[in-house]
Amino acid sequence: MIVPIVGYGDPVLRKIGREIDLDYPNLNELITNMYDTMYNAFGVGLAAPQIGLDIRLFVIDTEPFSDSENLTKEEQEQLKGYKQTFINAKILVEDGDEWTFNEGCLSIPDVREDVTRKERIKIEYFDEKFIKKTEIHDGLIARVIQHEYDHIQGILFTDKISSLKKTLIKKKLQNIMDGKAFPDYRMRFVNKKGR
Repeated sequence: MIVPIVGYGDPVLRKIGREIDLDYPNLNELITNMYDTMYNAFGVGLAAPQIGLDIRLFVIDTEPFSDSENLTKEEQEQLKGYKQTFINAKILVEDGDEWTFNEGCLSIPDVREDVTRKERIKIEYFDEKFIKKTEIHDGLIARVIQHEYDHIQGILFTDKISSLKKTLIKKKLQNIMDGKAFPDYRMRFVNKKGR
């Protein structure tokens, strides 16, 4: 089932997510709904806070990135097969060179900015069957994971841009809070009257 995505300004996007266990109510249905919602919005990642839940859960499918002509064949193949559910994730290490990439967010429609992140991560998490995993990722997969991980930490990509850029997008962010954004997917806006 496709559910509305929470827009910029909603307090849930600033909460640090709570850990959950295997008994979390309707967990499998929730994960399915998150994938359905992400695909409907043409996203490559979606975190639980983006659908109004302050829990440590996010889903990723980098397949849409695999068609980019700016990538090597190896990078395209890596992205093509990467789909994962992350529960109670903890990034243990972020290292390597910093690199910049233009990011966007389903909770902040029509805003894209260059964000600098470390190129490699080591992450520990549970998958949808509550099997514990520890993995190392680099490149775009690491970046998507870092972006979604930030969501369960109460951080948005706009927190990582310069003060000048924040000033330049201030009106766009206010419009999102006021429900004056019109993406091609369902959203819930914090200040919209009659929401």
